[in-house]
Amino acid sequence: MTRLLLKNFVRAKGLMLGLLLLFIAGCISLYIGHRFIEQNKETVEQSAHFQQENIERYVEYNQSSIGTLLYYLRFGLVHQAPHLVGLAIGQRDINPSVISVNIRNLEEQKYTSALMNPMYQLLGNMDFSFVLLYFFPLIIIAFCYNLVSEEKEEGIWDMILSQTAQPLQMLSIKLGIRFASVMGVLLLLLTLAGLGLNIPLDKAFVSFCLVAIVYVVFWFCLTCLVISFHLSSSQNALVLLLSWISLTLILPASVHALSTYLYPIPEAYGTVLESRDGYHTQWDKPKEPTIAQFHAQYPQFSSYNHPSDQEFSWLWYFAMQQMGDQHAANDAKVLAEKLRARGAFSQAMGWVIPTIHTQLSLNSLSQSDLLHHLHFLEALEDFHEDKRLYFYPKIFENAAVAEEDWSDFGLAFHQKPLEISGAQTVLPPLLASFLLLFLARMNWRMKMFIEKN
Repeated sequence: MTRLLLKNFVRAKGLMLGLLLLFIAGCISLYIGHRFIEQNKETVEQSAHFQQENIERYVEYNQSSIGTLLYYLRFGLVHQAPHLVGLAIGQRDINPSVISVNIRNLEEQKYTSALMNPMYQLLGNMDFSFVLLYFFPLIIIAFCYNLVSEEKEEGIWDMILSQTAQPLQMLSIKLGIRFASVMGVLLLLLTLAGLGLNIPLDKAFVSFCLVAIVYVVFWFCLTCLVISFHLSSSQNALVLLLSWISLTLILPASVHALSTYLYPIPEAYGTVLESRDGYHTQWDKPKEPTIAQFHAQYPQFSSYNHPSDQEFSWLWYFAMQQMGDQHAANDAKVLAEKLRARGAFSQAMGWVIPTIHTQLSLNSLSQSDLLHHLHFLEALEDFHEDKRLYFYPKIFENAAVAEEDWSDFGLAFHQKPLEISGAQTVLPPLLASFLLLFLARMNWRMKMFIEKN
């Protein structure tokens, strides 16, 4: 029986064409991921080159004042991306991988991003996670929606019931063949991804593969439940397509809309506004209170003072810049907390919506999600503060520009160690799959009992 069912499956040109199209779409997604990795690598290399080139040029023309020099100089921090990002680009195509900052006000510099073609941003990237989340379920639906209904509509089902004592075994074989074919394409694409994108066989990649496999299992279990009701082919197709639309489009969009409603972020605008007002208003105020606040924040610089006979000093100027960050500190903190709350809310909803959980898990494993970007911004704050603390004494003492070895200031790199919880990564969709499979089995037994009696 198995051999006959397998031959029938192979001879079905529509099913073979579906597998071929799925494989081609997967290969295209891997190419897009490869190009993204290469572009990211090129961006980092060019940033390193231009940073050193700019430093050399500014140093050549600003030998008299290190304060003037550091007004212009920018230092870059790189958000390192693992090669796994080629499979799930996530927010990496929106959030910059390199941010270059000077030692002035930080808040205005945090959210810079690369200029890109708006049409390209509208279309987005068809990475592997997109193919997995949207294309694989459609192929599974196309393969399985008429497993039983077609037999009934052609008058074969009654004959099957009369000639075999285990009709469910035949159905299990047909379903198993389709499952093996789709899983074979998935595993082949993941193998090609590991080789073509140079992804190391580490815990992150293994977890990524497990998430992808469990997601495919979930859709087979859902399809099995729907066809267990013995509806017509058109009804099965309609129910499954509505399920696909709900799980991949409507519910994720609804969760996003609800999270933005529950956690609005007017602070995104307020942070920049407070930052600009914080230092721009200092021009018309007495200098002593500004410097006093600066000394209170950095007591190690209390020995440096603004010359009473001068209108301008670098001490006062950078103290004024510091006021911008201080004024925006509360809004910046609230903004980060609300963004984390949005992420926590989406993760909680992922426990009941497998598509959301899968997308979040894939992005997290590839370090392309919102949480990793927030960690990067925190690292940028520390990076900026370190540069300030290093250069402030040199600026206040007007150290000679030539005394500094400017070739030491290359790009810095940040990558947060990945924390993986195996149970949390695959448990929600796995539990949903077991529940659907249990309900399908119970429904099949009940339907078989009714039809035989």
